[in-house]
Amino acid sequence: MEREKILKALNGALEDKGKRKFTQSVELAINFRDIDFNKQDNRLNLEIVLPRGKGREQKVAVFGDGQVAMDAKKAGLLVITSEEIPKLAADKAKLKSILDYELLAQPNLMAVVAKNLGQTLGTRGKLPKPLIGVKLEEAADRAKKVVKVKSKGKYLPVVHCLVGTENMPAEELADNIEAVLDAVKAKTGEQRMKSMYVKLTMGKPHRIGE
Repeated sequence: MEREKILKALNGALEDKGKRKFTQSVELAINFRDIDFNKQDNRLNLEIVLPRGKGREQKVAVFGDGQVAMDAKKAGLLVITSEEIPKLAADKAKLKSILDYELLAQPNLMAVVAKNLGQTLGTRGKLPKPLIGVKLEEAADRAKKVVKVKSKGKYLPVVHCLVGTENMPAEELADNIEAVLDAVKAKTGEQRMKSMYVKLTMGKPHRIGE
């Protein structure tokens, strides 16, 4: 996909944004053809790092004890210890608030998290990523930039994902869009990507390539 076409669609969407009382997200939609997402091999379940970030703060929480908990606190992350996990399961309001976070976990606490919180987190695709073979700071930085692209079945041949906010420069948004398109293309092939649109939360879609 030519970058100029991405920028043209982005600039059109940004020019039409109007005035809102909140910062609007910039979203990318990809329509597909000749692909059955009911087939396991075709399904999309991608985690893509946006090179320019999301344009707003992404909160990160860590399930951890000992040194992991200390390092997480030092990095300004929310810490949930092994003792607090059962209490969190019993507090519906606090558990709901955790869904706004990207979640990481000390490997030996994954089973405790699954036992107490698996039903809630699993159904929402929010199970924590285990901290295996990666430094906490690197995992947290990645978590702050990652977006999920997931297909939803044969009769919904479209995926949507966040690529930033209206306050970001168009060039940075274009970098993020290219990262998403490249990752999806590697999975499905470009010929199956029928059309792509960008839009703001309250704006109209602008087709990439028109």
